[in-house]
Amino acid sequence: MNWDWHSYPVLYLDLNIEKYQRTDNLKEVIESLFRDWEKEYGAVSASESIAVRFREIIKSAHEKTGERVVVLVDEYDKPLVNNIHNREMFEFYRNELASLYSCFKSSAEHLRLVFLTGVSRFSHLTIFSGLNNIRDIADSDAFNSICGITEKELLTDFRDGIRELNLKFNISCEEVCHELKSRYDGYRFSAHGEDIYNPFSLVNVMEEGDFRNYWIQSGQATLIKEQLRNFNVDLASLFNTVCDLDELRGLDLENPRPVALLYQTGYLTIKGYEDDLYTLGLPNREVTQGFLSYLLPFYAGLNNSNTRFVVHSFVKDLERGDVEGFMNRLSSMFSSVSYEMNMEKEQNLHNALLILMKLLGLEVETEYRTSQGRIDLFIRTKKYYYIIELKFDRSAQEALDQINEKGYALPFTAGRREVIKIGVNFSTSSRTISEWDVGK
Repeated sequence: MNWDWHSYPVLYLDLNIEKYQRTDNLKEVIESLFRDWEKEYGAVSASESIAVRFREIIKSAHEKTGERVVVLVDEYDKPLVNNIHNREMFEFYRNELASLYSCFKSSAEHLRLVFLTGVSRFSHLTIFSGLNNIRDIADSDAFNSICGITEKELLTDFRDGIRELNLKFNISCEEVCHELKSRYDGYRFSAHGEDIYNPFSLVNVMEEGDFRNYWIQSGQATLIKEQLRNFNVDLASLFNTVCDLDELRGLDLENPRPVALLYQTGYLTIKGYEDDLYTLGLPNREVTQGFLSYLLPFYAGLNNSNTRFVVHSFVKDLERGDVEGFMNRLSSMFSSVSYEMNMEKEQNLHNALLILMKLLGLEVETEYRTSQGRIDLFIRTKKYYYIIELKFDRSAQEALDQINEKGYALPFTAGRREVIKIGVNFSTSSRTISEWDVGK
């Protein structure tokens, strides 16, 4: 394909560089950019209004270059996202952004293109008053791969990097590609689009020559954690949810919903599409491991620094069939849960266990369905099947009796793996596991 490259004056407004905890943060970011642009294009304005100055800069850039202006706004809603829990600051920055972006309408004759990125939906913010020609391309098949790396691009443009990883780790190029795919691929942003790789992580792998979790470590999901605190969220269903386009399309910052929040921030992605409904899931290993490692301390009271050690210890217990070691470790973990986390809600306990089990890398299912009912927690290792039933303020024996009475173990008794049944009681007064009974 032959591209007819043409130069245009570009005004790049990066709002991602500030945290916006003070009312003058946006002004400081804009002032620095405006001074440089006014000097470059000879724009002069006697007004202190950011809208008037921005309009004058756009007009001057057009007149000086003879070309209409391209405006790129990165994270256009960052000041609002960072103040989603602070109503006063949220309203302040809504007004500031409305003033800043108002110049787009009055400067239309000088503009070639305005391109904005962000996580929230335009219609709910009222910061683009009067603009009726904004095109949302977030779910367009034509633009699905605009912000990622396709499989074809990986194999074509990253051949040298794949070869270097092949030599460094002494694995075949096919194995390198498989590792890259499982770790960094899996993002999909439209109904009929193709899966794409995370470009940030992929470029860093090639630069550093190592398979690590790059994107997930580039910024912690503070907004996610704060929002999940406000919802009684069932993570098991959330990580495999079905929704329509209206719920998926954009995040309403004034009424955030967990599905839109996780999708727009990159922690959920499209896994399937049928009958106008989208199935969502975690995109890849990087997001699954990194995100769940970040959430586990939130649900289970762990220190972030010892999450990996705790997970490793649990794996060893389960692989050895050391039920007492596993349960004592689990009880100790829950005893350190912060009082900010309402463990009286059974859902929070299930979420903590789900996250932990997924991080173990074992085959684990919650609410596992049998012909007689649903097993609270079902785990497979090479040697064992674990069937775990949870009760709140009851007794461990009652939980174990339910496993036996409903025959939860029967479908698994014919295999070579040993079946271990565990009845567990969680005490809301002591906020931890108070007792457990084991049957085989």
